[in-house]
Amino acid sequence: MVNLEWYRTFKSVYKNGNFSNAAKELFISQPAVSQQIAMLEAHVGYKLFNRKSKGVEPTEYAKLLNNLIIEALDRLENVENGFREKAFNSNQLVSVGISKHLFLSIGNQLLSHFDFIDFTFAENDELFNLVDSKKIDFAIVTKKYDTFDTIQKQLGVIKQVIVASPNLDITFCKKEIENKNFNAIEQWLNQQKWYNYDARIPHVKLFWLHVFDKKRPTLISNYIIPSENELLTALSRNLGLAIVWNINAKDFIKKGDVQLLWDSPKMPSTSVYLLSRKNDALNVILEEVFIGVKAILHI
Repeated sequence: MVNLEWYRTFKSVYKNGNFSNAAKELFISQPAVSQQIAMLEAHVGYKLFNRKSKGVEPTEYAKLLNNLIIEALDRLENVENGFREKAFNSNQLVSVGISKHLFLSIGNQLLSHFDFIDFTFAENDELFNLVDSKKIDFAIVTKKYDTFDTIQKQLGVIKQVIVASPNLDITFCKKEIENKNFNAIEQWLNQQKWYNYDARIPHVKLFWLHVFDKKRPTLISNYIIPSENELLTALSRNLGLAIVWNINAKDFIKKGDVQLLWDSPKMPSTSVYLLSRKNDALNVILEEVFIGVKAILHI
């Protein structure tokens, strides 16, 4: 039985001469690429690639196979892309890439604007690659990219703030913040329980760098919860602190589920962008997205 994914993988490995680069292009793991090539070799009965010190080299059988399938495979991919465009035009199906941390505050709000959305969760660089390779229609990112084939519009800004659980006594720390006693503030913060979405504590490191002028915070993470929404929910029911995006904390603070401990003027804002490829068919719908998300970002 013919498996088209084997041939897609073969095409990418043949073009890139490297399993790792093919995996990145196809957004699958390198072992998955190796497995699919092995299965294709077993299916056709010939070795297709020889491993070299830097990548792989196609065998004569691979060259023959490439000549036989490339035109048909390209035609199939064109049909697939054409079908997607027609589906988009008829049903307003949009594929949106966004960080899972921003889904609740931004991505979730897009549901009221469109009848059909296919969401993909990823971080900035992967989202750019997905847009650039036409895997998704547009993405919400927090990093600037300068390329010829994509369009990027600034939607607004967000900022990292420290929030506390509702039952934590933050009186002392708030007073020291008002007095700008940074040594006392840091000592108090180090004594608390901390919630983070990543064991590498990127938010904490960035906050400490800008606010305390220190590259390495001495605090440790007590709880790692890989989504800011779930993190804030857990924080609202227990004791501790977290550094999160203000747009995510806004509703939790408004409802009294968490307390805003510190919105430091030393902490810079981060721009949020709408990233899309150049495509006239997307212009109208992207304008809707642009207006809708800008309204959301008025914190």
